[in-house]
Amino acid sequence: MALLTKAPRGTQDVLPQDSYSLRKLEDILCDTASHFGFREIRTPVFEHTELFMRGVGDTTDVVQKEMYTFNDNGNRSISLRPEGTAGTVRAFLEHGLFNEPLPQKMFYLTSCYRYEKPQAGRLREFHQFGVENLGAASPQADAEIIALGRQIFDFFELSDISLEINSIGCPKCRKNYHAALLSYFKEKSGELCETCLSRLERNPMRILDCKSPVCSAIAKDAPVVLDFLCEECDTHFKSVQKCLDTMDIPYTVNPRIVRGLDYYTKTVFEFVSNSIGAQGTVCGGGRYDGLVEQLGGNALPACGFGMGIERLLMLLASQGKELPKEERPLIYIAPMSEECSFAAMKIVNDLRYDGITALTDLSSRSLKAQMKYANKLGVLYTAVLGEDEITGGKVNVKNMDSGTVTVLSVENFTEEFSQLSLHDSFSGLSFDSFDGKLSF
Repeated sequence: MALLTKAPRGTQDVLPQDSYSLRKLEDILCDTASHFGFREIRTPVFEHTELFMRGVGDTTDVVQKEMYTFNDNGNRSISLRPEGTAGTVRAFLEHGLFNEPLPQKMFYLTSCYRYEKPQAGRLREFHQFGVENLGAASPQADAEIIALGRQIFDFFELSDISLEINSIGCPKCRKNYHAALLSYFKEKSGELCETCLSRLERNPMRILDCKSPVCSAIAKDAPVVLDFLCEECDTHFKSVQKCLDTMDIPYTVNPRIVRGLDYYTKTVFEFVSNSIGAQGTVCGGGRYDGLVEQLGGNALPACGFGMGIERLLMLLASQGKELPKEERPLIYIAPMSEECSFAAMKIVNDLRYDGITALTDLSSRSLKAQMKYANKLGVLYTAVLGEDEITGGKVNVKNMDSGTVTVLSVENFTEEFSQLSLHDSFSGLSFDSFDGKLSF
């Protein structure tokens, strides 16, 4: 029975007291992307396994070790999505969005799944905010998505977060780089882990991303990709840096960044913080010009990033940044009897149509129990509705913060209460509200 009341390892519930704040965070992310001209896309939670093998790369840890893969009842190999880009590109191709004006700029908020050891900021079910620009080859497109990420962190006034950028070249210049890496790592092959040995011939760049301490130490002295860039890739990377300089976005060139997925080309970048431990990358992305063609479309440039929601929440908490809390329920109507409860239901229903959070008794509580319940919920106004109030057509509404009592008519309760709550809000007695800005 314990399994029935415990979430699977590596997953977590978002409880009602936390969901409001999370939704406000998501609203901020979506609004920021919209200001940059990105529109939302939603794709299925599972795809054909081959999509990720071809898109993410069959030499990556994600595909080799971490995907949740199973055969469905039709004996088709299906995988839960480990990231958001491949599914977005698949939808782009399937629905002919390449026939629409380019670039197509899309964002998503999505759950992803990877089987790995759960730890702080790294769960088996995690959530990702991502943006994808399909159809723009310019370095300005790279700089724009970096600027989008920077604006999110600046909105929350986060400190101790730095941008690291690199270029990993294109297939043309990477061929020479792979040859240099292969030569270097072959001399160290006796020390490499088993996984890296299997990568040696197929994709030696993956060794640079190995988490093994031994392989990481060996990789520190490996050839640097920036020394092998062709003229086009070198010019592109310098232009990205010029764009960032023009927008006053600070960065550091880190020639060791390769990212964990095979589809990247040219620009790669990470936003890194020291505030959340070893897993310091909060946002990472870059350019992936070959992915659309690799998945069956015509050659089309593309770039994007993924931002971990759980890691962003960790970063906010580590720096004492609080998200907006849920607003207090505005009013509780307490009926004195079952007969009065019908009138109370009518009033709260009308209030809700007017956009007011209104509650009433649903459990046949005593008046004392109802007041205790309303107090625990932090309700700002209460009104007791008895036979005398219904007969007389008047009801007392009490502001629980100030103690002020105002008499309202039962017949015009919604209109009069709206005016009362509006007046109190201008008098400094209002419930907390969120106006789209955070102050820390």
